Parts: sequence; C-alpha cells; structure tokens
Amino acid sequence: MNITQRWIIAAALLLGATLARGADAPVIKFTDTGDAPGAFPAKWICGSVSLMDNQDPPVQVHWYNEHTAILRENRAYNHEAVFMYLYFGNDKVLMIDQGSTARRDLWPLRDVVDKVIAEWCARNGKKDVKLICTQSHMHGDHYSGFAQFIGRPNTLLVGLSFEERMSFYGIKNHPAEQVKYDLGGRVVWVWGNPGHEVAELAYYDTYSGFLHTGDMFYRGRCYVRDTRAWVASMGRLVKFSEDHHVSHIVNCHIEIDTKGNDYPRHVGYQPDEPPVQMTVAMLKAAYEVGKTMRESRIYPSDGVYLYNQMDFSGTLEENPYAY
Repeated sequence: MNITQRWIIAAALLLGATLARGADAPVIKFTDTGDAPGAFPAKWICGSVSLMDNQDPPVQVHWYNEHTAILRENRAYNHEAVFMYLYFGNDKVLMIDQGSTARRDLWPLRDVVDKVIAEWCARNGKKDVKLICTQSHMHGDHYSGFAQFIGRPNTLLVGLSFEERMSFYGIKNHPAEQVKYDLGGRVVWVWGNPGHEVAELAYYDTYSGFLHTGDMFYRGRCYVRDTRAWVASMGRLVKFSEDHHVSHIVNCHIEIDTKGNDYPRHVGYQPDEPPVQMTVAMLKAAYEVGKTMRESRIYPSDGVYLYNQMDFSGTLEENPYAY
C-alpha cells in the first residue's frame, strides 16, 4: 500500500466518523480523570408482590450524568434484575450487558436503548452514534438480550466466544494485559477478570471513574468458580484502584437487603435494597477475605458473600420478603 492509498483510507475513515456524528455537531470534550460528576437514584425499581400487576417499566433508565446511562431490568420480568451500562463517546456508545430475555416482544430492551441513544443524540446535535454491544461475562442473564440487536443499523455485536471477545479488544496476554478502547474522546480500559467465569472482563471508564467488576464482586452472592483465578483478578482490581481514581465500583446485581440479609434466589420482590454502587474499601476487604479461602463454603465480607466452589442454590438465611 503506497502513501496515496493510505491517505485515501484515512480520509474515508475521518469522513465516515464525521457523517456519523453530524458535520456540524460539536465535539464533546471528555475528561479522563475519572471524576465527572453524576448521581445515582435514591431507589431502583425492585419488583412487586404481584408480578403480573407490576406497573414499573420493563427497563428502568437512569442518567448518571449527561453521557452515562444506567439501565436496570425489571425484576417482574426476570428475577436476575441485571444492571446494564451505556457509555457515550463522540463516535460510539459502549453497552455492557443486555440482560436476560432474548425476545423483544416480551421485554423491549432494544426499543428502550434506541430511545436512550436518540435522546442523547438530540441533546448533543448528533445524527447517530455507533452502538457497541458487549458483555461483562458469558452467562445467559448478561447476553440473552444480545439477540435483540441483530440487524440493528450502525451496531457492532462483539462475539460471544472467548476468542472473539479477546480479539475484538486486542487482548493477547489474558488476563494480565490492560488495553484501552476509544469511544471517541472517551476511553475505557478493558482487561481479563476470570474467577467467576473464564471470559469475564473488567471495565474502567476514564470519564465517570466507574470500575465495573461484573459478577466478580457485587452486593450478594459472588460465586467463585476458580479460587486461584478469582483471587488473582481481585488483586488486579485492587492494584488498578490504587493507581487510578475510582469514583464507584459498579456491577450487575443486588441480592441482599440494607441489613445484609440474603434475599432468596428467584424472588420477584426486593423492597429494601442497598445501592448498587460500592467502594474501593469494600473491594479491598473482600480481597483480603478471598485470600483466606481454602474450603468449599461461604465466606462473608461486609455485605458480600463469597460462595467459594459452591453451586447456585441456597441462601444464607430466611428472608421476610419471600413469598
């Protein structure tokens, strides 16, 4: 390829990006210090006693700030109630996880995401922005909704296999290698985060300061499948949090109440939930507990329950909200 051909390709790529965001659209300047201000809701939708009579929207949409949206799956549609994250850059929007239901007619995630993207584009003078659908890890409650985006215009679906996921981000030394993915002025760090699931990834957004730990670490039952890998991954998360400004630890589930009681599995109503966001101190505390794990049992740590080498059944105690 000669110099002229390279210039033609570069010009075409630049033109494509310009057309995608609108020729006259202002370029958004994203900070990369991880301290962009934002706010979480006082309470998330959390199901209802009668699931058939539930009046909440299928997907709750909360704008943490003007360029970051958090979505939550309505527990009345699926008990997993997964949290999903949309990070908007000038050229792309990264969507982490797509929830538990593949059929759009039963759970209209695609329609909700279309509206969120349209709202952001209208607010920022953009014609469109490319949607990148990716996942925290390969369990069905995180990728089933992926199918709803097949055939969507201006959308890239990151593959579901381990090899496709690593290849997309350019991770060649899994899990230690940390790579940067540019959304158009907004950079997200990505690296391997195995222990709960071998292809799990960690994400750090340099704009909001969110460190996304997937199902490796959250308020509830953290199922540790590979103890050695989980401890090593937690060590990398702790080290990263010491070297970078982390505003919040974010993840995918809430499974306990505000007193630390464990909600039963498959429950459709969790009225007394703590916040989804967590602290670096909680991450470090769980890491220290994790380093002591030797037996196949539950190891508690400040509202986090490490289910070391245990199955997905059973909870710690009876809960008054079960029915």
